[in-house]
Amino acid sequence: MQLKRLITFAIIMTSIYACKDDSSAVKEYENEIAEIVEEEKILEFGFDLNNYVVKRDTIKSGDSFGEILERNNVGYPTIFNIAEKAKDTFDIRKLHPGKPYTLLFSKESVNDSLPHPETFIYQPDQEKYVVIKFKDSIHAYTSKKPITYVEKTATGIIESSISKTLEEKGLSQRLAYKMADDIYAWTIDFRRLQKGDRFKVIYTDKYIDDSIYAGVHNVKAAYFEHNGDSLYAFEFETDSVKGIIDYFNEDAKNLRRAFLKAPVQFSRISSRYNLKRRIAVYGYKVRPHKGTDFAAPIGTPIMATANGTVIESTRRGGNGKYVKIRHNDTYTTQYLHMSKRLVKKGDFVKQGDIIGKVGMTGNTGGPHVCYRFWKNGKQVDPFKQKLPEAKPISDSLKVKYLEYIAPIKQRLDNIFFLEAEPINPENTITESPITDIQ
Repeated sequence: MQLKRLITFAIIMTSIYACKDDSSAVKEYENEIAEIVEEEKILEFGFDLNNYVVKRDTIKSGDSFGEILERNNVGYPTIFNIAEKAKDTFDIRKLHPGKPYTLLFSKESVNDSLPHPETFIYQPDQEKYVVIKFKDSIHAYTSKKPITYVEKTATGIIESSISKTLEEKGLSQRLAYKMADDIYAWTIDFRRLQKGDRFKVIYTDKYIDDSIYAGVHNVKAAYFEHNGDSLYAFEFETDSVKGIIDYFNEDAKNLRRAFLKAPVQFSRISSRYNLKRRIAVYGYKVRPHKGTDFAAPIGTPIMATANGTVIESTRRGGNGKYVKIRHNDTYTTQYLHMSKRLVKKGDFVKQGDIIGKVGMTGNTGGPHVCYRFWKNGKQVDPFKQKLPEAKPISDSLKVKYLEYIAPIKQRLDNIFFLEAEPINPENTITESPITDIQ
């Protein structure tokens, strides 16, 4: 035993001295160490993708969850077990064509003659994803990608339209929709903007995984000069329990009205409410038109013009496919000739919710939505009604609101209009991003 220890000790000492004597060997060894670089992690869906062989694809028309796994060498009994155990988390029948999915294979399994995945990941939208793991046991869960919000500012001077102005500056058209629909829908007719009108806006852009642009999240404050008027707008939450957010001016007056002016964006009126209308096709007989027609391409979203409950969602005669909404005991609206209805009877909808798509069903000579408006059970012209304003801010909140907007208004006032050059990253103010951990 003692002899063995001596021999082992001698071998170790010989190795040490041999290394000391051979300096070139030491240097070579050090160089090898220096060249070892840790592989950068590629993190997505909570996985380090370097550890897997990744296969990405999209759901094809006619694809099913079972067919996808079967094509990738997962047997039917296993597919059945996965479906059964995952059903409380995700209904595998709800795979939509065009949506992406990812399969993760272990690096060892790809050397097999029939490699099979161990994880299926489905993305119903840009943010959400569903993970179904089935390597050893079956586990399913849903999650969201990290969201980052970046606050920015922009200015613009109208030459022809707000859409054109934003396009020339490389800014999202969503800003135009936000200002036209959410903020100034009741005070500015965006179809009649004038050359020289100008605006300033503080808004927040949304990014997924820090790199995927997901559009404008919200507009914090805006200022619009139109027809000689200076119109301020500030976003403010009036009910934190219900999550009610409205826009108010610098005097705390609500900018919203109870009804939108139009059920479709940036459309034109092709036929107005007219009780004395005569049509050549009918021998110029009086054929009253008790609606307002908004011409728009087929598929254009149709919005509810006010909060209310859907009392009809059906197809009938010359009306084609339509939706009818009761807003209160006084007002009811109807939306005709839809190509598709997106709400059903009994649904509660909010102002601006998409309730259908423009079409040509029923008696119509072209794609449009016929917007009908009832007051106390009688069809009337909505443009001739003095419609009620939205609920004003409460006295108790008014003081809080005025204190809240003071620094925001000062910041808005200190943003200068850029007369000549377009906005670029150098003159777009970007605040510290805030990551929304979900």
